[in-house]
Amino acid sequence: MTRDQPLAFVYPDLGDIARYAIVENNQYRLLRRLLPGPYTFILEATREVPKLVVMKRKQVGIRVPDHPVPQALTKQLGRPIVSTTAGWHGQPAFVDPHEIAHAFPQLALVLDAGEGGEVPTTVVDITEGVAKVIREGAGDPDLFRPSLIP
Repeated sequence: MTRDQPLAFVYPDLGDIARYAIVENNQYRLLRRLLPGPYTFILEATREVPKLVVMKRKQVGIRVPDHPVPQALTKQLGRPIVSTTAGWHGQPAFVDPHEIAHAFPQLALVLDAGEGGEVPTTVVDITEGVAKVIREGAGDPDLFRPSLIP
């Protein structure tokens, strides 16, 4: 993982995404249809997003996983958590929590919720009014050909 690796906010649901992402009605309808699920959506960032997360592009990833552990964790915290794929650029992601802890000794905590999926999320940029698949992953990229956003 490098300092320029994109980060995403993980939410338990779509209830509070407007704090960190600017969401138009058509974008929200798309998110509501596909989340929770194996997608990370890129949206325009609000000014509330910390600089560490937003990078140079003024955009932010939004993720609502279909897994009970991150949903329960974010619900209990009352706010989203920041996440990224656990791996090195260009190499397969780590899925075993013990491998993650060994590979990234600087982490203060690795929550063992069992092995994660071996395929990362499908990343979809919806900032331009059309859906553009940035990374094909666990979610069906064909849903975005042609774009679902009018």
